[in-house]
Amino acid sequence: MKILISNDDGISAMGIKALMKELSKEHSVYVIAPDRERSAAGHSLTLHTPIRVEELEPQFGAKRVWVTSGTPGDCVKIGINAILSKDEQPDIVISGINHGPNLGIDILYSGTVSCAMEGAMLGVPSMAVSLASMSMEPLYFNVTAKFVRTFLKRIEKINFPEKTILNINTPALEEQDTAGVQITKLGSKMFTDDYEKRIDPRGKTYYWMAGELTTKHEDDGTDIAAVRNNMVSVTPVTYQMTHKAIMADLEREFCKDGICDWWGYDSKNN
Repeated sequence: MKILISNDDGISAMGIKALMKELSKEHSVYVIAPDRERSAAGHSLTLHTPIRVEELEPQFGAKRVWVTSGTPGDCVKIGINAILSKDEQPDIVISGINHGPNLGIDILYSGTVSCAMEGAMLGVPSMAVSLASMSMEPLYFNVTAKFVRTFLKRIEKINFPEKTILNINTPALEEQDTAGVQITKLGSKMFTDDYEKRIDPRGKTYYWMAGELTTKHEDDGTDIAAVRNNMVSVTPVTYQMTHKAIMADLEREFCKDGICDWWGYDSKNN
């Protein structure tokens, strides 16, 4: 299998190195990653400045490695459309391993998840992988990478849904201490929205985002609850955001005979 790996933590991150080492044991691995950390970049793309691309010497078992000045989304987009040759086009895109969780609705801010979403938008099966801990212990990244390698063997047996990624979060535990794997739905918020107000040496006010992990109860079946219960969470996430359930109500209210009153009022009475 040909695999394109990217991330939002940058080319030097521990997680992407662990993924390269493990997956190259069985697959052809290509890496295109940002030159620095791009956490919480969301699904941003570079439009007004050039994207610098440099090919590095192959490392950690990967066949070819590039570093770019772009965002995580840029890396996958330019990789598939411009960098990789026809013979190097990926069978799957894997983003990660992120240093920290990507759970609940907080995935909307995630560069890791958006990196995988770009792959899905380009029609390539994609997954985002995160270590749901801020631990820097290499062992946990290695355990997560091993899980991904095993997981890929199962992926080949399912009909991977279009316009969808698999968002995977693993607990910071050794393999024998992990409670299992759970297919989950997205939970609520993983972090609070607290900001700390500070004053700089020139007397100017600034704010520092100081969100902390929430202790809010999560229903069984969510990704947050699964990780808290020491399980690997696998969540299918789609970028199709149309809220179809309300469309009929909107049509009844604003449209008659197939013609909508775009102004929202009866012009005859104004």
